[in-house]
Amino acid sequence: MSVEIKKLKVTFQEETLLDLSLSIDSALGMVGASGSGKSLTLKALLNLLPKAMTLTREIDAPFEFKRGETVAFIPQNPFTALSPMSKIGAQFHEERRRAAELLEVVGLAEWALDRFPSELSGGQLQRVIAAISLAKEPRLLLLDEPTTALDQESKRGILELFGAIRDRGADILFVSHDFSAVAAICDNLTVIDRGRIIESGAREEVLGAPKHDQTKALIASNFEKREWRV
Repeated sequence: MSVEIKKLKVTFQEETLLDLSLSIDSALGMVGASGSGKSLTLKALLNLLPKAMTLTREIDAPFEFKRGETVAFIPQNPFTALSPMSKIGAQFHEERRRAAELLEVVGLAEWALDRFPSELSGGQLQRVIAAISLAKEPRLLLLDEPTTALDQESKRGILELFGAIRDRGADILFVSHDFSAVAAICDNLTVIDRGRIIESGAREEVLGAPKHDQTKALIASNFEKREWRV
């Protein structure tokens, strides 16, 4: 299964902010510096742009592209993604038994349903958000810098979780500034700058023999050594 995003374009007052096409097959990593258009890409896919912006897109997918059902979104900050005033169980909108089953899938136990978000760590909250997202059995998962607010141990755990979700059959678009994170679960990488793709290809090609200066700079800022081994 693959999702083809064609002619994804965003304009504002005749200025083109985003103009690209993507092929999402299993797991695609999109990497770019701050302001490169990563989050704008996700907002465009989710149709969450301000009214002042104009969006055009063509989506070829083997399912109906429907946010909150076939398409799920996991945001950058797990601490603001949930209501602080409600216990985790109330935020599932599922029966307790089903919610507990979903928590088990992401490596948490039923006890988490009786906790407020403030009582959980960042890594645990990301797992809760993933569990809530899996409730509708989405076909496509959009990840927006999901490891940024996590310590290294939590980051490794969350990446393993997303790898497992990928292996369950969901396609993933993993947006980040962190090459090391996306490379952990994505076989193909796309690098964007100023809303346009500047380099794309297999993970080994992009990391091992980058062609664009911006890609080289991003890799240098992510890894102590330029050499990459899978």
